[in-house]
Amino acid sequence: MKYLLPLILQFLILSSHLSAKELWPDGTAMDKWFQDTTKIDMQKLGKQYVVTEHGVLNDSTILQTAAIQAVIDKASAEGGGVIVIPRGTFLSAALFFKPGTHLCVQQGAKLKAIDDIRHYPVLKTRIEGQTRQYFSAFINADGLDGFTIGGGGTIDGCGLRFWEEFWVRRVFNPECTNVDAMRYRLVYISDSKNVTVQDVRLINSPFWTNHIYRSHHVRYLSCYIYSPTSGIGAYGDTSHGGPSTDAIDLDVCHDVLVNDCYMSVNDDAVVLKGGKGTWADQMPENGPNYNILVQNCRYGVVHGCLTIGSESLHSYNVVLRNITFDKAHRVLWLKMRPDTPQHYEYIRLENLQGNCGSFLVVKPWTQFYKLDDRPDMPVSVANDVTIQNVNVECTNFFNVSLSEKYILRNFSFLNSTVKDKQKAFDAALITNTKVSNLRIE
Repeated sequence: MKYLLPLILQFLILSSHLSAKELWPDGTAMDKWFQDTTKIDMQKLGKQYVVTEHGVLNDSTILQTAAIQAVIDKASAEGGGVIVIPRGTFLSAALFFKPGTHLCVQQGAKLKAIDDIRHYPVLKTRIEGQTRQYFSAFINADGLDGFTIGGGGTIDGCGLRFWEEFWVRRVFNPECTNVDAMRYRLVYISDSKNVTVQDVRLINSPFWTNHIYRSHHVRYLSCYIYSPTSGIGAYGDTSHGGPSTDAIDLDVCHDVLVNDCYMSVNDDAVVLKGGKGTWADQMPENGPNYNILVQNCRYGVVHGCLTIGSESLHSYNVVLRNITFDKAHRVLWLKMRPDTPQHYEYIRLENLQGNCGSFLVVKPWTQFYKLDDRPDMPVSVANDVTIQNVNVECTNFFNVSLSEKYILRNFSFLNSTVKDKQKAFDAALITNTKVSNLRIE
């Protein structure tokens, strides 16, 4: 019996570890789906439709939108399959993926967008927190189950012309908005589920790089997402980068995993959106983002590693963990719009290291906003934000401003070492702030 007791004890300890579930910041269990970072074998997704075997020429000088779209349509009509872009450069405009189809851009292949807005149809879509008429993206997928993009190759948005035109417009009209600039996004996926984007280079988008709307169970695995952060401008001023080229915009989405990705873009990296405007919370096309896990990622220059806003209503159960960053402008950025009822809650940052401008930023966001008359306008709230186990060097660790338009409460700063030039940390600014083993140098 004396030999049996230790075995029983070990079994109980092991069983306890196996049965323990990861929890979201609000204490609910994280589904085991989030543990699955297995790449999809695209050979097993169905028949491989190599485009050069179906009338598409391996010639980078020819616009082949119709020919490539014909392959997509054929594959869908025949029960589905993988549209394979082989080694070489292929020029196209807007492509629309159909039920049962997938996109494989092979290693050494480039699917290149033509930089002429005339080739991108105006249709009903989602842009900047609104459902409206706007240009399609380069790669479009709507209402699909299991849609996959992969292969190891490159999808190039060829955004230079649009970036330069944007900065010219800003010189002429400083109030020029993103929508006014008339640009296409690189990838737009809407009303879909069980989506995987893996092992691809997504670069040089004229506008947002990846926009996911009203979708769930979406995975980004080992992707390289890039746009230039300098060297672009107008009239001799080349101090800018590619404007508004967010890496991944999540818009009314839930159950999203971003794992082992590299992001360096001239705007925010992972952004939670969902609607904007004084009455946005009463519009059925808007909604929350929840159950978002971003982990094991690396960041170059970005405006924010994790940004909630500027078009966001309710975002909760958001985790950013095990990441490194180099020259990020901000790490966590909560954009508080005075014209939109917002609630950001149950957010956890853990095991982060790197250097940045500001680490935590909470400020009013007033760019292009319009406050309508609403007698029952809710006061916005940001609550239950935990920052723990971080080792960072920054200019301003605690870049927080108060406002009568929002309430901040229940922030925790735990077990962290910070080199902070500004030394502006003030626990009294946030109601019920918890500080434990926070070292600011």
